[in-house]
Amino acid sequence: MFTEEMSDLLDAGLPLEASLHVIEQRQEASSLRAVAAKVRQLVRDGSSVSNALKASSPSFNDLYCNLVAAGEVSGALPQILRRQVAYLTVMHDLRNTVIQALLYPALILVMGGVLLTFFMVNLVPNLMMLFEKTEQKMPIATRALISASRLFSNWWWAMLLLLVLGAFLFRALIRSPAGKEWWARSSYKLPLIGPVLQSRFLAQFCQTLANLVGNGLPLLTGLTLMEKATSNAWLRGRLTIVSGIVSEGGSLSRAMRRAGGFPELFQDLVAVGEQTGDLATALEKAAARYEKEMRIRIQRITALVGPVVLIAIALILGVMIYSIITSIFQAISGLRVRG
Repeated sequence: MFTEEMSDLLDAGLPLEASLHVIEQRQEASSLRAVAAKVRQLVRDGSSVSNALKASSPSFNDLYCNLVAAGEVSGALPQILRRQVAYLTVMHDLRNTVIQALLYPALILVMGGVLLTFFMVNLVPNLMMLFEKTEQKMPIATRALISASRLFSNWWWAMLLLLVLGAFLFRALIRSPAGKEWWARSSYKLPLIGPVLQSRFLAQFCQTLANLVGNGLPLLTGLTLMEKATSNAWLRGRLTIVSGIVSEGGSLSRAMRRAGGFPELFQDLVAVGEQTGDLATALEKAAARYEKEMRIRIQRITALVGPVVLIAIALILGVMIYSIITSIFQAISGLRVRG
């Protein structure tokens, strides 16, 4: 809301301080008024807009503030903010789509976990008393189920401790410099999720760089800003290599090929833009392509998660129920024979 209102007011011709003053004087949305007031005060004290935004609220992350800084340098702050509005809207819609699609699988997973816990902790131990009264050998599935129940009942605290310890060690690993770069690179190779992350980065990279170059900012300056704004350590390293090659006079497409990490199709699109002399338009087309690709991939994943979770829970519960019912009938038959 803040970004959209700021871009509208600046597009209408209002100066920056006057635009912030208009938002500050609103009668509703007190959070926006507070942010606008703090930003306006910092700007009046001589701070840049990007630094004022960073100091006023943690909602403005490094990417946002660096893009605003680029808009200040290039004189295209309204256009940069409008692009941010579009990007934030897309991310918000995608986030809501994913959440809504995962609600049903999450409910199934929770209910299945509760039912499994009830079986393992209460039902199976009670049925063991019946099984022990017969001298017949229980099926393999039933013996495995009883062993799992005993393990879960006696050592659940150790399992929970190992889970917490593993999460803590993994978090410590990915926070170290080497671990951060390893995880940043590995996350892009994960099945299903990796291509989505790559498409998201490429769409954001193309949208932002196209806006910067299209508004007259030098390519090297735009690459430097994107490098600072990229949170993925491995991709930031690729952009560092690209910036170094471009600073030495190399083309952007050739620098991407040497740096690695960029799809060949993307390199070809950039090369076409360089050959035609309209890199900004080529980047905008690439951004639209990867944004569409990201949406399609997310829709496929969300459509796949529900059935997979449902089938997995149904199979686990089905095997457990089958082994229990089979053992009950076998135990009853043994008691009749003994009787």
